[in-house]
Amino acid sequence: MDSSVGPVDEGTMVIDCDRCEVRGDACADCVVSVLLGAPPEIEWDSSERLAVDALAEAGMVPRLRLVPAEPERRLRAG
Repeated sequence: MDSSVGPVDEGTMVIDCDRCEVRGDACADCVVSVLLGAPPEIEWDSSERLAVDALAEAGMVPRLRLVPAEPERRLRAG
């Protein structure tokens, strides 16, 4: 995650579309694209996540289709 975004508490979900494993294939059917277009990264706190879940349960928006890519593993020298 880019440190310029600032601190993220444990209740915040960071959605980085650039790191989504199904980007492209699933974008059209993802709540992020429906609500905002496909941004490079957004953050939802727990209340926003609950609101989006409620909209999806009511059939008003599609569910979040984010499949996060595994972070790159760093090799240790030595």
